[in-house]
Amino acid sequence: MTTNLYERDYHAWTADQTAKLKRGALSELDIDHLIEELESMGASERREVINRLAILMAHLLKWQFQPSRRGKSWQLTITGQRLDVEQVLEQNPSLRPRLPEFFAKAYKSAVVRAAKETGLDLEQFPREPAFTVDQALDDGYWPDQH
Repeated sequence: MTTNLYERDYHAWTADQTAKLKRGALSELDIDHLIEELESMGASERREVINRLAILMAHLLKWQFQPSRRGKSWQLTITGQRLDVEQVLEQNPSLRPRLPEFFAKAYKSAVVRAAKETGLDLEQFPREPAFTVDQALDDGYWPDQH
């Protein structure tokens, strides 16, 4: 019955599982789907950090490689993404030690995004970031092409 409810009406399933938890009816819980949902929630938070880092780094690359196009919009996007990453990390502090891993994953996506948005070739961007994760998240850091 519970599995069918999960497949038919996700919202009703969550309400049903919540009610069972509140009643302490642990033997009635849909354990397999609860595990699946909890794992999915954790993955979602990881993807959120990686996505926000990718947007942030793409704009830092654009800032670095197209100085003549710098504007308020890019500045606000960089500032906003820095804030958003920090908010996700405040809500999920266990993700902070994984920032270097997420940073490396996000950089690849950032380069593709920056190339697409600038019209520059992928090869024009460094294979490895020219800035650290700490610099990327630092409100005072603004890369300049040397």
